[in-house]
Amino acid sequence: MSDITLIGINHKTASVELREALAFTDEEIPRALMELKRSGHAKEVLIFSTCNRMEILFIPGHQNGVEAIMDFLVQTKKIPGEKFKQALYTHKNHQAVKHLFRVASSLDSMIVGEPQILGQVKSAYRKTVECRSSGVILNRLMHKAFSIAKKVRRETGIGDSAVSISYAAIELANKIFSDLNQRSVMLLGAGEMAELAIEHLISHGVTQIFVANRTFKNAVKLAEKFNGVAISFEERIDLLARVDIIVSSTGATDYILTATHVGKALKLRRYRPLFFIDIAVPRDIDPAINKMDNAYLYDIDDLQEIVSDNMDERKKEAMKGERLVEEAVIKFQEWLDNLDLVPTIVAIRNKIETITEMEAYKTLHTLNLKTEEEDAIKRMLQSITSKIMHDPIRFLKDTGCHRNDSFYISAARHIFNLDPLNGEDAH
Repeated sequence: MSDITLIGINHKTASVELREALAFTDEEIPRALMELKRSGHAKEVLIFSTCNRMEILFIPGHQNGVEAIMDFLVQTKKIPGEKFKQALYTHKNHQAVKHLFRVASSLDSMIVGEPQILGQVKSAYRKTVECRSSGVILNRLMHKAFSIAKKVRRETGIGDSAVSISYAAIELANKIFSDLNQRSVMLLGAGEMAELAIEHLISHGVTQIFVANRTFKNAVKLAEKFNGVAISFEERIDLLARVDIIVSSTGATDYILTATHVGKALKLRRYRPLFFIDIAVPRDIDPAINKMDNAYLYDIDDLQEIVSDNMDERKKEAMKGERLVEEAVIKFQEWLDNLDLVPTIVAIRNKIETITEMEAYKTLHTLNLKTEEEDAIKRMLQSITSKIMHDPIRFLKDTGCHRNDSFYISAARHIFNLDPLNGEDAH
Protein backbone atom coordinates (compact mmCIF):
# COMPACT_ATOMS: atom_id res chain seq x y z
CA MET A 1 0.00 0.00 0.00
CA SER A 2 1.33 3.45 -0.96
CA ASP A 3 1.89 5.89 1.89
CA ILE A 4 0.54 9.39 1.32
CA THR A 5 3.19 11.63 2.87
CA LEU A 6 3.37 15.38 3.48
CA ILE A 7 6.33 17.34 4.79
CA GLY A 8 6.54 21.10 5.21
CA ILE A 9 6.91 24.26 7.23
CA ASN A 10 4.41 27.04 7.87
CA HIS A 11 3.84 30.28 9.79
CA LYS A 12 3.42 28.29 13.01
CA THR A 13 6.70 26.38 12.83
CA ALA A 14 9.13 28.63 10.96
CA SER A 15 10.23 32.26 10.85
CA VAL A 16 9.59 34.34 7.76
CA GLU A 17 13.34 34.17 6.96
CA LEU A 18 13.26 30.36 6.95
CA ARG A 19 10.04 30.27 4.94
CA GLU A 20 11.65 32.56 2.36
CA ALA A 21 14.75 30.35 2.22
CA LEU A 22 12.73 27.18 1.51
CA ALA A 23 10.11 28.75 -0.77
CA PHE A 24 9.77 27.70 -4.42
CA THR A 25 8.98 30.28 -7.09
CA ASP A 26 6.51 29.54 -9.89
CA GLU A 27 9.47 28.99 -12.22
CA GLU A 28 11.25 26.61 -9.82
CA ILE A 29 8.29 24.32 -9.10
CA PRO A 30 8.11 22.53 -12.50
CA ARG A 31 11.85 21.78 -12.42
CA ALA A 32 11.58 20.49 -8.82
CA LEU A 33 8.59 18.26 -9.64
CA MET A 34 10.35 16.71 -12.63
CA GLU A 35 13.55 16.15 -10.64
CA LEU A 36 11.68 14.40 -7.79
CA LYS A 37 9.95 12.11 -10.30
CA ARG A 38 13.10 11.48 -12.35
CA SER A 39 15.16 10.60 -9.27
CA GLY A 40 12.58 8.07 -8.10
CA HIS A 41 12.12 9.86 -4.76
CA ALA A 42 8.39 10.20 -5.45
CA LYS A 43 5.89 8.27 -7.59
CA GLU A 44 3.48 11.21 -7.41
CA VAL A 45 4.29 14.67 -6.04
CA LEU A 46 2.89 18.17 -5.52
CA ILE A 47 4.67 21.28 -4.21
CA PHE A 48 2.66 23.98 -2.47
CA SER A 49 4.56 27.19 -1.75
CA THR A 50 3.14 30.51 -0.48
CA CYS A 51 4.40 33.27 1.81
CA ASN A 52 3.03 31.37 4.83
CA ARG A 53 3.97 27.78 3.99
CA MET A 54 6.01 25.39 1.86
CA GLU A 55 4.72 21.83 1.69
CA ILE A 56 5.54 18.79 -0.43
CA LEU A 57 2.81 16.16 -0.79
CA PHE A 58 4.00 12.90 -2.30
CA ILE A 59 3.75 9.14 -2.69
CA PRO A 60 7.25 7.85 -1.79
CA GLY A 61 9.23 6.03 -4.45
CA HIS A 62 11.18 4.06 -1.84
CA GLN A 63 11.22 3.42 1.91
CA ASN A 64 13.38 6.39 2.89
CA GLY A 65 11.14 8.84 1.05
CA VAL A 66 11.13 11.54 3.76
CA GLU A 67 14.92 11.52 4.08
CA ALA A 68 15.25 11.70 0.29
CA ILE A 69 12.97 14.75 0.10
CA MET A 70 14.90 16.44 2.92
CA ASP A 71 18.17 15.80 1.07
CA PHE A 72 16.55 17.24 -2.05
CA LEU A 73 15.68 20.44 -0.14
CA VAL A 74 19.23 20.70 1.20
CA GLN A 75 20.69 20.41 -2.30
CA THR A 76 18.09 22.53 -4.10
CA LYS A 77 17.89 25.36 -1.58
CA LYS A 78 21.55 25.26 -0.53
CA ILE A 79 20.58 25.27 3.15
CA PRO A 80 21.92 22.84 5.82
CA GLY A 81 19.36 20.32 7.11
CA GLU A 82 19.93 21.29 10.74
CA LYS A 83 18.66 24.81 9.96
CA PHE A 84 15.18 23.63 9.02
CA LYS A 85 14.83 20.09 10.43
CA GLN A 86 13.27 21.29 13.72
CA ALA A 87 10.71 23.42 11.89
CA LEU A 88 9.72 20.63 9.49
CA TYR A 89 6.57 18.59 10.17
CA THR A 90 5.75 15.21 8.64
CA HIS A 91 2.28 13.70 8.21
CA LYS A 92 1.44 10.29 6.78
CA ASN A 93 -1.74 8.71 5.42
CA HIS A 94 -4.76 9.73 7.55
CA GLN A 95 -2.94 12.71 9.07
CA ALA A 96 -1.55 13.85 5.70
CA VAL A 97 -5.02 13.74 4.13
CA LYS A 98 -6.51 15.59 7.10
CA HIS A 99 -3.80 18.27 6.97
CA LEU A 100 -4.37 18.86 3.24
CA PHE A 101 -8.14 19.12 3.69
CA ARG A 102 -7.68 21.59 6.58
CA VAL A 103 -5.27 23.72 4.53
CA ALA A 104 -7.58 23.83 1.48
CA SER A 105 -10.54 24.66 3.74
CA SER A 106 -8.61 27.54 5.37
CA LEU A 107 -8.79 25.92 8.82
CA ASP A 108 -4.99 25.98 9.08
CA SER A 109 -4.50 29.53 7.78
CA MET A 110 -3.03 32.45 9.71
CA ILE A 111 -6.48 34.05 9.36
CA VAL A 112 -9.02 31.22 9.56
CA GLY A 113 -11.55 31.43 6.74
CA GLU A 114 -9.47 33.57 4.36
CA PRO A 115 -10.61 32.80 0.80
CA GLN A 116 -7.32 32.99 -1.13
CA ILE A 117 -5.89 29.66 0.03
CA LEU A 118 -8.15 27.43 -2.10
CA GLY A 119 -7.10 29.25 -5.26
CA GLN A 120 -3.45 28.80 -4.29
CA VAL A 121 -3.95 25.05 -3.71
CA LYS A 122 -5.68 24.73 -7.09
CA SER A 123 -2.79 26.56 -8.75
CA ALA A 124 -0.28 24.15 -7.17
CA TYR A 125 -2.29 21.16 -8.43
CA ARG A 126 -2.50 22.68 -11.93
CA LYS A 127 1.32 22.81 -12.08
CA THR A 128 1.49 19.19 -10.95
CA VAL A 129 -0.92 18.08 -13.68
CA GLU A 130 0.99 20.08 -16.31
CA CYS A 131 4.22 18.35 -15.24
CA ARG A 132 2.48 14.95 -15.17
CA SER A 133 3.59 14.50 -11.57
CA SER A 134 0.24 13.29 -10.25
CA GLY A 135 -1.40 9.89 -10.55
CA VAL A 136 -4.49 8.02 -9.41
CA ILE A 137 -4.03 8.79 -5.71
CA LEU A 138 -3.07 12.48 -5.83
CA ASN A 139 -5.66 13.23 -8.51
CA ARG A 140 -8.43 11.78 -6.37
CA LEU A 141 -7.02 13.36 -3.19
CA MET A 142 -6.79 16.88 -4.65
CA HIS A 143 -10.29 16.82 -6.12
CA LYS A 144 -11.61 15.70 -2.73
CA ALA A 145 -9.68 18.57 -1.11
CA PHE A 146 -11.37 21.08 -3.44
CA SER A 147 -14.76 19.50 -2.75
CA ILE A 148 -14.46 19.60 1.05
CA ALA A 149 -13.11 23.18 0.96
CA LYS A 150 -16.20 24.33 -0.93
CA LYS A 151 -18.45 22.36 1.41
CA VAL A 152 -16.88 23.93 4.52
CA ARG A 153 -17.35 27.43 3.08
CA ARG A 154 -20.92 26.62 1.97
CA GLU A 155 -22.13 24.91 5.16
CA THR A 156 -20.37 27.03 7.79
CA GLY A 157 -19.96 30.78 8.41
CA ILE A 158 -16.17 30.49 8.40
CA GLY A 159 -15.75 33.35 5.91
CA ASP A 160 -18.77 35.48 6.78
CA SER A 161 -17.32 37.98 9.27
CA ALA A 162 -14.61 40.58 8.68
CA VAL A 163 -11.39 39.81 10.54
CA SER A 164 -9.22 42.71 9.42
CA ILE A 165 -9.48 46.32 10.58
CA SER A 166 -9.89 47.69 7.06
CA TYR A 167 -12.50 45.15 6.03
CA ALA A 168 -14.47 45.59 9.26
CA ALA A 169 -14.77 49.28 8.33
CA ILE A 170 -16.24 48.36 4.95
CA GLU A 171 -18.75 46.01 6.55
CA LEU A 172 -19.94 48.93 8.66
CA ALA A 173 -20.14 51.18 5.59
CA ASN A 174 -22.29 48.56 3.88
CA LYS A 175 -24.73 48.68 6.79
CA ILE A 176 -25.03 52.46 6.61
CA PHE A 177 -25.08 52.78 2.80
CA SER A 178 -26.78 49.98 0.92
CA ASP A 179 -25.38 51.23 -2.41
CA LEU A 180 -21.65 51.92 -2.03
CA ASN A 181 -21.26 52.33 -5.79
CA GLN A 182 -23.20 55.59 -5.46
CA ARG A 183 -20.95 56.96 -2.69
CA SER A 184 -17.84 59.13 -2.70
CA VAL A 185 -14.83 58.87 -0.37
CA MET A 186 -12.25 61.26 1.04
CA LEU A 187 -8.94 59.80 2.23
CA LEU A 188 -7.01 61.91 4.75
CA GLY A 189 -3.35 60.92 5.18
CA ALA A 190 -1.70 57.81 3.81
CA GLY A 191 -1.63 55.09 6.47
CA GLU A 192 -1.40 51.48 5.29
CA MET A 193 -4.72 50.41 6.86
CA ALA A 194 -6.46 53.46 5.42
CA GLU A 195 -5.16 52.53 1.95
CA LEU A 196 -6.43 48.98 2.43
CA ALA A 197 -9.84 50.36 3.41
CA ILE A 198 -9.92 52.40 0.18
CA GLU A 199 -8.97 49.30 -1.84
CA HIS A 200 -11.84 47.37 -0.22
CA LEU A 201 -14.22 50.26 -0.95
CA ILE A 202 -13.15 50.25 -4.60
CA SER A 203 -13.77 46.48 -4.76
CA HIS A 204 -17.29 47.23 -3.48
CA GLY A 205 -18.02 49.67 -6.29
CA VAL A 206 -16.87 53.07 -4.99
CA THR A 207 -15.44 55.07 -7.90
CA GLN A 208 -15.21 58.70 -6.72
CA ILE A 209 -12.21 59.19 -4.43
CA PHE A 210 -10.57 62.38 -3.13
CA VAL A 211 -7.15 62.31 -1.48
CA ALA A 212 -5.84 64.97 0.92
CA ASN A 213 -2.39 65.04 2.47
CA ARG A 214 -0.35 67.74 4.22
CA THR A 215 2.26 67.15 1.50
CA PHE A 216 0.38 67.75 -1.74
CA LYS A 217 2.91 65.75 -3.78
CA ASN A 218 2.03 62.66 -1.72
CA ALA A 219 -1.67 63.34 -2.27
CA VAL A 220 -1.10 63.42 -6.04
CA LYS A 221 0.87 60.16 -5.93
CA LEU A 222 -1.81 58.38 -3.90
CA ALA A 223 -4.65 59.78 -6.02
CA GLU A 224 -2.99 58.32 -9.12
CA LYS A 225 -2.85 54.92 -7.40
CA PHE A 226 -6.62 54.93 -6.79
CA ASN A 227 -7.59 56.81 -9.95
CA GLY A 228 -8.82 59.61 -7.69
CA VAL A 229 -8.53 63.38 -7.32
CA ALA A 230 -5.84 65.06 -5.20
CA ILE A 231 -6.96 68.05 -3.08
CA SER A 232 -5.10 70.34 -0.72
CA PHE A 233 -5.31 69.48 2.97
CA GLU A 234 -7.18 72.74 3.65
CA GLU A 235 -10.00 71.73 1.26
CA ARG A 236 -10.99 68.80 3.48
CA ILE A 237 -13.46 70.93 5.48
CA ASP A 238 -15.42 72.17 2.45
CA LEU A 239 -15.45 68.69 0.90
CA LEU A 240 -17.35 67.26 3.89
CA ALA A 241 -20.54 68.57 2.34
CA ARG A 242 -19.96 66.54 -0.84
CA VAL A 243 -18.48 63.17 0.21
CA ASP A 244 -20.18 60.35 2.11
CA ILE A 245 -17.28 58.39 3.62
CA ILE A 246 -14.14 59.79 5.26
CA VAL A 247 -11.16 57.51 5.96
CA SER A 248 -8.52 59.21 8.09
CA SER A 249 -5.02 58.09 9.05
CA THR A 250 -2.67 61.04 9.55
CA GLY A 251 0.09 61.67 12.06
CA ALA A 252 -1.63 64.76 13.53
CA THR A 253 -1.54 65.35 17.29
CA ASP A 254 -4.88 67.27 17.35
CA TYR A 255 -8.25 66.62 15.77
CA ILE A 256 -8.22 67.49 12.07
CA LEU A 257 -12.04 67.25 11.91
CA THR A 258 -14.09 68.67 14.77
CA ALA A 259 -17.75 68.56 15.77
CA THR A 260 -18.10 72.14 14.50
CA HIS A 261 -16.76 71.20 11.05
CA VAL A 262 -19.13 68.23 10.79
CA GLY A 263 -22.14 70.14 12.16
CA LYS A 264 -21.83 72.73 9.36
CA ALA A 265 -21.34 70.03 6.73
CA LEU A 266 -24.42 68.06 7.85
CA LYS A 267 -26.52 71.21 7.54
CA LEU A 268 -25.25 71.85 4.00
CA ARG A 269 -25.92 68.25 2.94
CA ARG A 270 -29.43 68.34 4.48
CA TYR A 271 -28.39 65.71 7.03
CA ARG A 272 -27.62 62.96 4.57
CA PRO A 273 -25.47 60.37 6.47
CA LEU A 274 -21.74 60.88 6.95
CA PHE A 275 -19.54 57.90 7.83
CA PHE A 276 -16.11 58.38 9.44
CA ILE A 277 -13.38 55.72 9.76
CA ASP A 278 -10.64 57.01 12.06
CA ILE A 279 -7.69 54.62 11.94
CA ALA A 280 -5.17 57.13 13.33
CA VAL A 281 -3.46 56.87 16.73
CA PRO A 282 -3.81 59.43 18.27
CA ARG A 283 -7.28 59.97 16.82
CA ASP A 284 -7.84 62.40 13.94
CA ILE A 285 -11.56 62.98 14.42
CA ASP A 286 -13.42 64.47 17.39
CA PRO A 287 -15.40 61.65 19.13
CA ALA A 288 -18.17 64.18 19.95
CA ILE A 289 -19.28 63.71 16.33
CA ASN A 290 -20.90 60.43 17.36
CA LYS A 291 -23.55 62.39 19.27
CA MET A 292 -24.83 64.02 16.07
CA ASP A 293 -27.74 62.61 14.09
CA ASN A 294 -26.71 60.86 10.86
CA ALA A 295 -23.00 61.05 11.72
CA TYR A 296 -21.30 57.70 12.33
CA LEU A 297 -17.75 57.57 13.67
CA TYR A 298 -15.68 54.44 14.31
CA ASP A 299 -12.12 54.56 15.62
CA ILE A 300 -9.42 51.87 15.77
CA ASP A 301 -10.69 50.48 19.10
CA ASP A 302 -14.25 50.14 17.78
CA LEU A 303 -13.00 48.31 14.70
CA GLN A 304 -10.67 46.08 16.75
CA GLU A 305 -13.59 45.07 18.96
CA ILE A 306 -15.64 44.12 15.89
CA VAL A 307 -12.71 42.09 14.55
CA SER A 308 -12.27 40.33 17.90
CA ASP A 309 -15.96 39.39 18.04
CA ASN A 310 -15.82 38.18 14.46
CA MET A 311 -12.73 36.08 15.18
CA ASP A 312 -14.59 34.36 18.03
CA GLU A 313 -17.49 33.70 15.66
CA ARG A 314 -15.16 32.23 13.05
CA LYS A 315 -13.65 29.90 15.65
CA LYS A 316 -17.12 28.53 16.43
CA GLU A 317 -17.80 28.00 12.73
CA ALA A 318 -14.35 26.42 12.30
CA MET A 319 -15.41 23.67 14.73
CA LYS A 320 -18.18 22.72 12.28
CA GLY A 321 -15.60 22.77 9.50
CA GLU A 322 -13.33 20.39 11.44
CA ARG A 323 -16.19 17.88 11.69
CA LEU A 324 -16.84 18.07 7.93
CA VAL A 325 -13.13 17.57 7.26
CA GLU A 326 -12.98 14.51 9.52
CA GLU A 327 -15.94 12.96 7.68
CA ALA A 328 -14.23 13.60 4.33
CA VAL A 329 -10.98 12.01 5.58
CA ILE A 330 -12.83 8.83 6.60
CA LYS A 331 -14.53 8.59 3.18
CA PHE A 332 -11.24 9.11 1.36
CA GLN A 333 -9.56 6.45 3.50
CA GLU A 334 -12.32 4.01 2.56
CA TRP A 335 -11.65 4.71 -1.12
CA LEU A 336 -7.90 4.31 -0.58
CA ASP A 337 -8.38 0.99 1.19
CA ASN A 338 -10.53 -0.22 -1.70
CA LEU A 339 -7.63 0.41 -4.07
CA ASP A 340 -6.01 -2.63 -2.45
CA LEU A 341 -9.25 -4.46 -1.66
CA VAL A 342 -10.56 -4.73 -5.23
CA PRO A 343 -7.43 -6.34 -6.77
CA THR A 344 -7.22 -8.68 -3.78
CA ILE A 345 -10.80 -9.90 -4.29
CA VAL A 346 -10.22 -10.26 -8.04
CA ALA A 347 -7.00 -12.20 -7.42
CA ILE A 348 -8.70 -14.60 -4.95
CA ARG A 349 -11.58 -15.20 -7.38
CA ASN A 350 -9.18 -15.77 -10.29
CA LYS A 351 -7.15 -18.26 -8.26
CA ILE A 352 -10.20 -20.30 -7.20
CA GLU A 353 -11.64 -20.22 -10.74
CA THR A 354 -8.30 -21.31 -12.20
CA ILE A 355 -8.07 -24.25 -9.78
CA THR A 356 -11.64 -25.40 -10.43
CA GLU A 357 -11.22 -25.05 -14.22
CA MET A 358 -7.99 -27.07 -14.17
CA GLU A 359 -9.47 -29.82 -12.01
CA ALA A 360 -12.64 -29.87 -14.12
CA TYR A 361 -10.58 -30.19 -17.30
CA LYS A 362 -8.56 -33.13 -15.88
CA THR A 363 -11.74 -34.99 -15.07
CA LEU A 364 -14.10 -33.99 -17.87
CA HIS A 365 -11.77 -34.68 -20.80
CA THR A 366 -11.44 -38.34 -19.68
CA LEU A 367 -15.23 -38.84 -19.60
CA ASN A 368 -17.49 -39.25 -22.56
CA LEU A 369 -20.15 -36.73 -21.52
CA LYS A 370 -22.68 -34.94 -23.60
CA THR A 371 -22.21 -31.20 -24.13
CA GLU A 372 -25.20 -30.31 -21.95
CA GLU A 373 -23.83 -32.56 -19.16
CA GLU A 374 -20.43 -30.81 -19.29
CA ASP A 375 -22.15 -27.39 -19.25
CA ALA A 376 -24.20 -28.41 -16.20
CA ILE A 377 -21.05 -29.48 -14.33
CA LYS A 378 -19.29 -26.21 -15.26
CA ARG A 379 -22.27 -24.17 -14.02
CA MET A 380 -22.17 -26.15 -10.77
CA LEU A 381 -18.45 -25.38 -10.36
CA GLN A 382 -19.07 -21.65 -11.00
CA SER A 383 -21.79 -21.71 -8.35
CA ILE A 384 -19.43 -23.43 -5.88
CA THR A 385 -16.76 -20.78 -6.61
CA SER A 386 -19.23 -17.95 -5.94
CA LYS A 387 -20.37 -19.54 -2.67
CA ILE A 388 -16.79 -20.11 -1.52
CA MET A 389 -16.02 -16.46 -2.32
CA HIS A 390 -19.12 -15.01 -0.64
CA ASP A 391 -17.96 -15.04 3.00
CA PRO A 392 -14.34 -13.89 2.39
CA ILE A 393 -15.57 -10.99 0.20
CA ARG A 394 -18.20 -9.95 2.74
CA PHE A 395 -15.60 -10.07 5.53
CA LEU A 396 -13.06 -8.01 3.57
CA LYS A 397 -15.64 -5.41 2.53
CA ASP A 398 -17.24 -5.12 5.98
CA THR A 399 -14.82 -2.53 7.36
CA GLY A 400 -15.27 -1.68 11.02
CA CYS A 401 -14.62 1.67 12.68
CA HIS A 402 -11.60 0.38 14.65
CA ARG A 403 -10.41 -2.29 12.24
CA ASN A 404 -7.06 -2.22 10.50
CA ASP A 405 -8.25 -3.15 7.01
CA SER A 406 -4.72 -3.18 5.60
CA PHE A 407 -3.86 -6.03 7.97
CA TYR A 408 -6.79 -8.17 6.82
CA ILE A 409 -6.10 -7.50 3.13
CA SER A 410 -2.48 -8.51 3.71
CA ALA A 411 -3.55 -11.61 5.67
CA ALA A 412 -5.96 -12.66 2.90
CA ARG A 413 -3.19 -12.40 0.31
CA HIS A 414 -0.93 -14.56 2.47
CA ILE A 415 -3.66 -17.15 3.14
CA PHE A 416 -4.39 -17.53 -0.58
CA ASN A 417 -0.66 -17.24 -1.43
CA LEU A 418 -1.15 -14.32 -3.79
CA ASP A 419 1.57 -12.02 -5.15
CA PRO A 420 2.13 -9.09 -2.73
CA LEU A 421 0.65 -5.68 -3.69
CA ASN A 422 2.88 -3.18 -5.48
CA GLY A 423 5.70 -5.73 -5.66
CA GLU A 424 6.44 -5.26 -1.94
CA ASP A 425 6.31 -7.77 0.85
CA ALA A 426 2.86 -7.39 2.44
CA HIS A 427 3.38 -7.80 6.14
